[in-house]
Amino acid sequence: MSGEPTGDGTTRATSTSPAPRSRPRRSPGHFIGAYGLLALAVLLFLVFSLALPDTFPTLDNISSILSNQSVPALLALGAMVPIVTGRFDLSIGYGLGLAHVMVLQLIVSEGWSWPLACAVVIIGGAVVGVLNGVVVEFARIDSFIATLGTGSVLYAVTGWVTGGTRIVSGPNGLPPAFTDLYDSTFLGLPVPAFYVLALVVVLWLLLERLPLGRYLYVIGSNPRAADLVGIPTRRYSVYAFALSGLIVGFAGVLLAAQQQIGNPSVGLDYLLPAFVGALLGSTAIRPGRPNALGTLVAVAILAIGLAGIGQLGAQFWVTPLFNGATLLLAVGFAGYSARRRLRSGAAANRRGGKVAGTSQEAQDVP
Repeated sequence: MSGEPTGDGTTRATSTSPAPRSRPRRSPGHFIGAYGLLALAVLLFLVFSLALPDTFPTLDNISSILSNQSVPALLALGAMVPIVTGRFDLSIGYGLGLAHVMVLQLIVSEGWSWPLACAVVIIGGAVVGVLNGVVVEFARIDSFIATLGTGSVLYAVTGWVTGGTRIVSGPNGLPPAFTDLYDSTFLGLPVPAFYVLALVVVLWLLLERLPLGRYLYVIGSNPRAADLVGIPTRRYSVYAFALSGLIVGFAGVLLAAQQQIGNPSVGLDYLLPAFVGALLGSTAIRPGRPNALGTLVAVAILAIGLAGIGQLGAQFWVTPLFNGATLLLAVGFAGYSARRRLRSGAAANRRGGKVAGTSQEAQDVP
């Protein structure tokens, strides 16, 4: 506030605060970039429904897709968290294999109760994530190399635990309450789908609504700036790896309840789809940044595409071809979205500087 003289010798208060700026309009390109992947998922579902009207758009098929893709969706969400900070965790596939083997080993061979075995494995996944974060952040080893090394160690531990053979539940089978973690339904849909939905909500709250998420995004976009504003980048990066390991541990428990047989090499099959979902998800909903909702949409596209081409009678090699081609497209689109976001931010800053300069000039005019 400042005083302005009037004719009667008094002063009248005037405001020097800038006028409120109107909210910028969203361009059509923004909506296409944000929701184009979701529209593509709907389009794929319609195309396969028209091509396979008797089998694809049925409740049984939808339930099968939701059930079969629950573990890949959980693993994609787990892979997404370190990517937020600009790191990659290549050990998640090996960690998934070790987690599902350990659950069955503790229940079948050691006679543990299934809740205790599940809790220990999930906590163990978080511990592995912390070790990954410590190696990356404090030993200063590139995340690709560090997590590939720890993943090889986890694979070796898996082979040592199983002796290179499968773990079979035996004549009495596994506890029904444990297998119900995967086999049960709720509201007519598989329960694993609700696990995925609950995790998406939790990650959305953590990343989009809490300071933790803002810190992780700042670290991922500009670690130097994060250091300058006082964010402990190493500690929060370790948090990201720990959360990823926790999710991988839970995914391993669910995989054990699904397969009911411990296969020491099964986790590697989930590594590529997980990164496809995480990277492709960074081009949707919030283009240019990894996010939980976008990852869910990306996993939906993969699930619909794989189910559709499978029912059309595609050869076995089509699945890895689909995953590999989608990964290349995901990396390309993710890079383009990130560059577009940076250009948009720079343009907004330039416009803001021009507006501020014009306002200052207007105030300096007598």
